[in-house]
Amino acid sequence: MLNFGVTNPMPRGEFAARELLAKKRRFRWSDSHYKRRVLGLNTKTDPLEGSPQARGIVLEKVGIESKQPNSAIRKCGRIQLIKNGKQITAFLPGDGALNFMDEHDEVIVEGIGGSTGGAMGDLPGIRWKVSKVNDVDLQMLVYGRKEKPRR
Repeated sequence: MLNFGVTNPMPRGEFAARELLAKKRRFRWSDSHYKRRVLGLNTKTDPLEGSPQARGIVLEKVGIESKQPNSAIRKCGRIQLIKNGKQITAFLPGDGALNFMDEHDEVIVEGIGGSTGGAMGDLPGIRWKVSKVNDVDLQMLVYGRKEKPRR
């Protein structure tokens, strides 16, 4: 049965391939994942610029309140990255880790491991954690297996 008056949105026929390809190429820009990848938006906005780790200098120690329903003050530090001068807030994992980090120390920060590079758990907007302080693993300092070197 022929349905006159209703146009099919998809091109059909023997020579429709070029039009189909052009349409597919045009509508790919509606996909947010494609758009962010092609325009490089994720690496542009990432302070670490796509690298897994970065060195930085501690500016200050801060306490961040956790999100509901938890109630705690998570210990973090404001860090200025050496590579581009951007400032980030990084989490200090471990009990008493705040005591091993002082202002003007050199630290290494890495991703915290949340879903798709976002914040993890009840930490609002904190996407990085401190892994080393003055080239000594922070976990070793917390466990008491190593001492922080005097600079």
